[in-house]
Amino acid sequence: MRQLVAQEIETTGTRPALSVVTGFDHLFETIEDQWQERALCAQTDPEAFFPEKGGSTREAKRICLGCEVKDECLDYALANDERFGIWGGLSERERRRLKRGIV
Repeated sequence: MRQLVAQEIETTGTRPALSVVTGFDHLFETIEDQWQERALCAQTDPEAFFPEKGGSTREAKRICLGCEVKDECLDYALANDERFGIWGGLSERERRRLKRGIV
């Protein structure tokens, strides 16, 4: 590559223009983001994980119990201050308590 650039400068007096290649964003996904693809909730009804106020969280928590990425999910919710829904098997109130060290 350097040799090609040197030849370009030598023959034209300018550097070659840079080109941007697109469509490869998926190659740069971080491992931290890949857990979401393996989450059981990605294969179920999202309404179970975001119940109406006073609605049951039982089904979502049951699904979380068997999920291999439950810990990553909870870490994500805590790091991103998720305020709604069931993440890592915990409700928003339970996550708030966990952050305060009450749980």
